[in-house]
Amino acid sequence: MLKPMKIVNSQQFGRVAVLMGGTAAEREVSINSGTAVFNALKRKNIDVIAMNVSDNPITALGNQPIDRVFNCIHGRGGEDGVLQAILEVMKLPYTGSGVTASALSMDKLRTKLCWQGQGLSTPAWFLLKNVQDIDACIEKLGFPVIVKPTKEGSSLGMSKATNREELQAAYVAAAQYQCDVYAESWVQGAEYTVGILAGQALPVIRLETSNTFYDYDAKYHATTTQYHCPCGLTPEQEWGLQTLALQASDCIGVEGWGRVDVFIDLQGQAQLIEVNTVPGMTDHSLVPMAAAKLGIDFDELVWRILETSMK
Repeated sequence: MLKPMKIVNSQQFGRVAVLMGGTAAEREVSINSGTAVFNALKRKNIDVIAMNVSDNPITALGNQPIDRVFNCIHGRGGEDGVLQAILEVMKLPYTGSGVTASALSMDKLRTKLCWQGQGLSTPAWFLLKNVQDIDACIEKLGFPVIVKPTKEGSSLGMSKATNREELQAAYVAAAQYQCDVYAESWVQGAEYTVGILAGQALPVIRLETSNTFYDYDAKYHATTTQYHCPCGLTPEQEWGLQTLALQASDCIGVEGWGRVDVFIDLQGQAQLIEVNTVPGMTDHSLVPMAAAKLGIDFDELVWRILETSMK
């Protein structure tokens, strides 16, 4: 059970700006999330405006009287500490994590380094600086691997590689996103995700896809993707995964809400993959699914997330 809601009167929030869009590759997803959140806040009789940010968020924010921000901008520019720093300077309370946690979690590689320093398990990886690193990567990790740009979400730019030619092609595809690229050992096992809300873990969801992995299509378009909640673990196993997710979040400094993705490999070892500080809020999104299992509908979830901006 989640703790009771703290705010009972919508007027206590003041005027809320829902920021969506942005300039990152996840712009379309962000608009879908932001629109859903805006509509939920309207249904809750909250004084809310929608802001579709296409360039400079300072310009958009500076022209409106606003008391707080519900951030729905995914990816770089909205989820990486940049927007958070702007809001801090403007003294505008906002949902989600602060500057440091946002910057760290947006960079999957630095996230893994933090977890490693904390003694938390994450798959082995190799930083690919150029195509000349391919052979050294193969020597260290072998195959299969999954190649990722470090600063993209929604599985954009990710590819599985099972041989040298595929690895080189995967590197080229990921490098187009103009950030560091790394290869990660492929984890054979079951994939789970754990939502975090106000310091509490939501029910665990097990993901199952007929695609090669849980890619952009599986997340937003495919009708074959299955979401299992209850996730099929024993209560003790699920509690352990929730505890791990909270530890992983605390290590990065996540605040307010978020979502931790994790595999359990064939040896039963949990392997942390990444943490999202501005999770999706679309009709395919995972945090709303998990909250629903606790009897929390979408509108109440949005209210509870907005509550976390009340420092």
